[in-house]
Amino acid sequence: MPPEGKRGDRKASQAPLSPGPVLDISDDELVSISVRDLNRQLKLRGLTRDEIVRMKQRRRTLKNRGYAASCRIKRIEQKDDLETEKSQEYRDMDAMQDENIRMREEVEAMHTKYEALKTFAALKKIPIPPELESIH
Repeated sequence: MPPEGKRGDRKASQAPLSPGPVLDISDDELVSISVRDLNRQLKLRGLTRDEIVRMKQRRRTLKNRGYAASCRIKRIEQKDDLETEKSQEYRDMDAMQDENIRMREEVEAMHTKYEALKTFAALKKIPIPPELESIH
């Protein structure tokens, strides 16, 4: 593999991908054209084996860039979705805690009223059914 194709080579990543003015195929066209049509185009133009290899490498590099970009976008969208879901979960949890506190206060108020009624019944000597005597 030629030195300009090495990974991590800063200079190679900044250099244009085009093999020169050999082909008038844009990057967009190169990425979207089918392999069969690309092979036909390259053959019809009478390119050398090295030029064909460079064009195919250029196509692969462009395709990989596209895959990486769409992967980044998808990851960002998923992160945003999860952040939104997490925020909703926290709101739901807060609402449940508020509801739980409200219900505890309601139960406590009922228990206080029950105890007051039991005390009143005892003072007035009103009999309480046995099943209500053991409630705490």
